[in-house]
Amino acid sequence: MHAIKVYLPPLARLLMSSLFIWDGIVQLRDPAGTVKYFAAVHVPMPDAAVWISIAAHLVGGLGILLGFKTRWAAACLAVLCLGTGFGVHLPAGDMANMIGFYKNLVMAGGFLYVMAYGAGVMSIDGADKP
Repeated sequence: MHAIKVYLPPLARLLMSSLFIWDGIVQLRDPAGTVKYFAAVHVPMPDAAVWISIAAHLVGGLGILLGFKTRWAAACLAVLCLGTGFGVHLPAGDMANMIGFYKNLVMAGGFLYVMAYGAGVMSIDGADKP
C-alpha cells in the first residue's frame, strides 16, 4: 500500500484540476457568452469578472495539475469554489442549484486538504512539508 501512496496525490490533482482547466478553456473560447451568464446570475462587473474567472480557472487548475505553487493554487480555487457556491448556487428551493452548492463546498474542502498537505513528491513543488 505504501508504494501506491506516491501515485495517489498526482491522480487526485489530475481529477481535481480537470474541471477548472476545462472550464477556463470554455470561458476563454466564448467570453461574451460567459459575460451574459455572469450577468444573469448577478455576478458584479461581469465584463471584468470573466477575465478574473478565466485566469483563476486556468492558472489555479494548471498549478494543481503540475503541482507548482500548489498551496497557492489550492487557496485560489477554494476561494473560487466558495464564491461560486455561495454567490451563484445558494438560492433556496432550487434543488439543482443546491446540488451545485454542495459540490462547490466539497471541492473547496478538497482544496483545503491540498493546502494542508501539499502536492506530494511527484510534483514540481516536490516533497513539501505541511
